[in-house]
Amino acid sequence: MKVVLIGVGQAGGKLTQRLVEFDANMDFNAVQGALAINSAKTDLQSLDLDTVLVGQDRVKGHGVGGDNELGAEVMQDDAGEVMNALDGRITARADALFVVAGLGGGTGSGGAPVLIHELQRIYEIPVYALGVLPGQGEGAMYQANAGRSLKTVIREADATLLIDNDAWHETGQSVGEAFENINQQIAQRVGLLLASGEAVEGVGESVVDSSEVINTLRSGGVAALGYASAGASEDSGENINTVTSNTRQAVLSNLSMPKATDADSALLVVAGDADRIPRKGVEKARRWLEGETGSLQVRGGDFPLDSERLASLVLLGGVERSPRMQEFMERAKEANKQETREEDPAEMFHNDEIDDLF
Repeated sequence: MKVVLIGVGQAGGKLTQRLVEFDANMDFNAVQGALAINSAKTDLQSLDLDTVLVGQDRVKGHGVGGDNELGAEVMQDDAGEVMNALDGRITARADALFVVAGLGGGTGSGGAPVLIHELQRIYEIPVYALGVLPGQGEGAMYQANAGRSLKTVIREADATLLIDNDAWHETGQSVGEAFENINQQIAQRVGLLLASGEAVEGVGESVVDSSEVINTLRSGGVAALGYASAGASEDSGENINTVTSNTRQAVLSNLSMPKATDADSALLVVAGDADRIPRKGVEKARRWLEGETGSLQVRGGDFPLDSERLASLVLLGGVERSPRMQEFMERAKEANKQETREEDPAEMFHNDEIDDLF
């Protein structure tokens, strides 16, 4: 699946760079172009990407200070400049666009929905969001920002692939270590998904291509991604349990949105040496996935790679009804009340819903 990546905000820019680096290191050639956008000049200077600084007239390169309404405004004001920077990067080779952002800050959470809206007006290929939700300990402002941003992003994007920071935050890690670990895991998982069918070592029986990913995301709403891998025998017949165990672990333990298993559609990608991938194991894992998700739209296929391990990559589409999503939106709603209460103690009694950004 050939894509153009557009990172918005500090977290979006860093994650975009990691995705570009992973794609280059693996020689997948799935990423056709990349651009980072921010209102903070220092954040852009640390990136090895082409960049656009927005909001210079309003914030003078110092960022929006976590104000995602201001983030939305500066993106809207400078939308023409951003579109000019993208001109020529988005070619007929691109299957989709991904807008990458952390949804808890200011520029990313405010600017990403505006940018997605603008891209939808101009381009006919799918425009997806890759959004990172703040962890529970990141403060009320970040929760409220993410709730408002997510509500708007889901409306504007063709689908939103969500990453919950708490899902891959290991105990004892510092904040910096946690973010670095999360970015590494996202780059590996999303990078493999984008590369499916683009860089094939050997010939699989049923190779996944970009249309499988697009069809899985077609239901819209929220998507989640799971991954697990294990060592594999040279005899494919001995790897049936490896594939089924990997698939169960990917869904039940390693989803980017934990417990988000009630899905409208799903895609199982089994990656590894083509001679080690057991057809019976792939079919068995796919049937299990149908029962676990309750979906009849479960696709499956191979991603042949030169590796002694086998991996299961599971993309779930339409998981917005999951308990984890409901928990987060309730948390965001409560955080929004706290933010409102500080401004006007009476206002919370009149509106306990999360507002759109625009």
